[in-house]
Amino acid sequence: MLWRATRPDLPEEERTALVKALMAARRGVGAAKNDAEVRAARACVDSAKVALGERGPVWWHDGAPDLNRHAVKNTPYAGWWNAQER
Repeated sequence: MLWRATRPDLPEEERTALVKALMAARRGVGAAKNDAEVRAARACVDSAKVALGERGPVWWHDGAPDLNRHAVKNTPYAGWWNAQER
């Protein structure tokens, strides 16, 4: 699976704060005691991931497609991936 990277243009302080918020939200999902708490925690995870650039509108401007959550074998990166040492 291909996953989006965090926006490289985020200032370090902002990126750090967003990663902390994401980790807290993920802990909140695990600690949730009912469906409403799970939904609320997942919404916080989504908000943090969008702010980090891992979801939502693309942050790059080179015209490359958004291949987030695609199997590598079904993308233009398949050859590169297969050539990597494991």
